[in-house]
Amino acid sequence: MTVRLTVAQALVRFLSVQYSERDGVRQRLIAGTLGIFGHGNVAGVGQALLQAELEDPTALPYILSRNEQAMVHTAAAFARTRDRLQTYACTASVGPGSTNMVTGAALATINRLPVLILPSDVFATRVATPVLQELESFGAGDVSVNDAFRPVSKYFDRVWRPEQLPSALLNAMRVLTDPVETGAVTLALPQDVQAEAYDWPEELFAERTWYVARPLPEASIVDKAVDLLRSAQRPLIVAGGGVHYSGAEDALRVFAEATGIPVAETQAGKGSLTYDHPQSMGAVGSTGTTAANALAREADLVIGIGTRYSDFTTASRTAFANQAVRFVNINVARFDSAKHAGLPFVADAREALVSLGSALGDWSVDSQYTSTATELSRNWDGIVSAHYNPSAEVIGKLANGLLTQGQVLGAVNELSAPSDVVVCAAGSMPGDLHKLWRTRDPKGYHVEYGFSCMGYEIAGGLGVRLAAPERDVFVMVGDGSYLMMSSELATAVQENLKIIVVLVQNHGFASIGALSESLGSQRFGTAYRKRAGDGRLDGDYLPVDLAANVRSFGIEVLDVHSRDELEKAIHTAKAATGPIAIHVTTDPLIGSPDSEAWWDVPVSEVSELQSTQAAAASYQESKKAQHGYLAPVEGD
Repeated sequence: MTVRLTVAQALVRFLSVQYSERDGVRQRLIAGTLGIFGHGNVAGVGQALLQAELEDPTALPYILSRNEQAMVHTAAAFARTRDRLQTYACTASVGPGSTNMVTGAALATINRLPVLILPSDVFATRVATPVLQELESFGAGDVSVNDAFRPVSKYFDRVWRPEQLPSALLNAMRVLTDPVETGAVTLALPQDVQAEAYDWPEELFAERTWYVARPLPEASIVDKAVDLLRSAQRPLIVAGGGVHYSGAEDALRVFAEATGIPVAETQAGKGSLTYDHPQSMGAVGSTGTTAANALAREADLVIGIGTRYSDFTTASRTAFANQAVRFVNINVARFDSAKHAGLPFVADAREALVSLGSALGDWSVDSQYTSTATELSRNWDGIVSAHYNPSAEVIGKLANGLLTQGQVLGAVNELSAPSDVVVCAAGSMPGDLHKLWRTRDPKGYHVEYGFSCMGYEIAGGLGVRLAAPERDVFVMVGDGSYLMMSSELATAVQENLKIIVVLVQNHGFASIGALSESLGSQRFGTAYRKRAGDGRLDGDYLPVDLAANVRSFGIEVLDVHSRDELEKAIHTAKAATGPIAIHVTTDPLIGSPDSEAWWDVPVSEVSELQSTQAAAASYQESKKAQHGYLAPVEGD
């Protein structure tokens, strides 16, 4: 039996009956569609979504977005919150509508997050070439701008003919539900093919379940890991995002309590343990705590769990300074498990911890080592408290009585509920949050730091709220990121998605400003100022009224100028039923406490500026501490 549908109608019907299942829990794989229509998809995917909505509004709900890049961010944030078991499809028109999604695709793939991207494409028949917004290739007739998706997608296909759709869809679902291969999946859809009719076999539209497995570790690898642990004196666990995606938080807590091994966290792994757990050392690396980094420097064995060891995690390969350090890498992806010449412990994080704990029996680290870690953690917690509530001396140094960014983060942290979620992505706040945020719930911390994409925050906050409507979502965004992409505030109003936007005004790029200064570039081009008479951008600050801009979306804005006003605003925001914003100006020159760690950003080797010359000398000295991490794990 067959059913006659257009390619777009077949696509929508297929997506509406796909499910994922793990541990016996089944859910829709594609929760809905985010989209913006243009001539490339309005008569194809747009018509199909309309028809599906009229037949069954719950089949594949459609959300109108305002920016194509932003809607991919929303889908990625949704997928992360749902532990990669659900996601959204994103549809856009040809040309710029589709290429706008390339950045979002890169973010999803870097962070290993499943997102289905449906860019519209040029005519397959080529009868009207070149069509509006078609970029012609002089050297190839089958190339379009959508080929830009190839390097940023985990799977790419272009459906030139209706007969190709089934295999493309099945491959797309396979990749979306594979914990190892997942990322952006792109199916380019020529606009004429979308509207073309075909007789489809009915079995294509039967409900289909994609099972997400938990790979078990090999017994011989478990034995080798046990031997390495038993011979270690100062082991350290580095918990990455894989802990969350596996739902391994309880298994990690049990393992850490049984062995006494301290736990440090990457950006994606933050919240693997609650901040006040005895084995929790907090953030590690370039934006880490002094506690975690002190232990990292002396560690003779690092057990990485679900981490890809980014340069911020390893402090550009200087964090783990012990010449004898070895790595055991627990990861579903062999690619990551082989890093730093470590023992490739390829397995699901939860299953690996259970197996490793069972094999270790009653073994634990020396009690003195545990005590040292606990003391380091306690000292760091005191530093956090001092940063949340600075002394009168520090307050006296603030420009015009402004708040510090630490005060803002502290107030939100202390007055939000444990189940609330903080969302951030780029600028100085991700580093401050990594160090300072006291995470009380595994899902309470959502910072995108794989791509560190400015503009992710508001769009990502919508994705978190869609995935977890029972939680309040605090979107922490600086003026730099806000000015890059605030458009999804209109989507928040449209869908009445309550997000609490904490908009921090510091008149420029605070993070890059501080980095620029440390590299001898004197904060050049990082402040939002008018061009002065001498031709330089060092005049008065721009009179941009961000609060008024937020209000223009129909959102209430609470302007605050003191800690007391901030606290009242947070209480008001918590009680709100729709999107709301808090606007606060901070002093950009008051930074967070030092991590005592480094980040490798090359400095000009030759310069006439003394500031750059000094920074270059410091850089060359820091480079001496970098390690190759090449020694085999079982070598001497």
